[in-house]
Amino acid sequence: MTEPILEVRNVTKMFGSVIALSEVSAKFYSGEVTCLLGDNGAGKSTLIKILCGVHQPTEGEYLFEGEPVRFNSPREALDRGIATVYQDLALIPLMPIWRNFFLGSEPEKGWGPFRRYDIDFARRTVREQLGDMGIQIRDPDQPVGTMSGGERQSIAISRAIYFGAKVLILDEPTAALGVKQASIVLHYIVRAKKRGLAVIFITHNPNHAYPVGDHFIILRRGRILGDYRREELEKDELMNLMAGGEDLVKLQRDLARFEEELELAD
Repeated sequence: MTEPILEVRNVTKMFGSVIALSEVSAKFYSGEVTCLLGDNGAGKSTLIKILCGVHQPTEGEYLFEGEPVRFNSPREALDRGIATVYQDLALIPLMPIWRNFFLGSEPEKGWGPFRRYDIDFARRTVREQLGDMGIQIRDPDQPVGTMSGGERQSIAISRAIYFGAKVLILDEPTAALGVKQASIVLHYIVRAKKRGLAVIFITHNPNHAYPVGDHFIILRRGRILGDYRREELEKDELMNLMAGGEDLVKLQRDLARFEEELELAD
């Protein structure tokens, strides 16, 4: 396996006397979807805020592309190619798609005092970029507020890819969506992975994580409960771990191994 694009080693985060994360180590690879799972209070939000520069770890190392880094703001992380799409998406409902897509990074044409927003370029680029993700929009002037939740997520994902993201962090992108809209977002997550991004998919829903995940990290109370490759973990085992059934999972594996040994002995 290649070197991880992003890695944390023995990261601890404290807020006063409260330990939010304790000695967390994890690796994230390009061209893979890593699912970060856990219930509320497990430490998922704290970890992604460290990854995207909102918080700095109290202890431990943070490496990006093999080099130790310390991000003092999300802007610094974004400049290095770590993009985070939060659940609220930071989209403005009354604005058209193209304005939302380039919000904060508006393309311009002309020079000096004659510089102005290049609207034609923005509209054309939005059509092309969303089309590359398999999204056929009716009209780039359509207000974002008239779009479905899944379509809005797809805009945020496409925007991150267009602006050069190497790592895409998705914070509970399917939490407020129905089955059909969630499946659309999962489809775009796979597309992002196939374009070579390291995708970190934060969720508390194993039914959404398992179909797209290559790597599963389960957090509980600020610690890593399990770190598995897809081939090492069945969906039922993942659900048991999420439900607190790690002892049952271990027992099932021990029994399966014992049965194999008995068959070989026969």
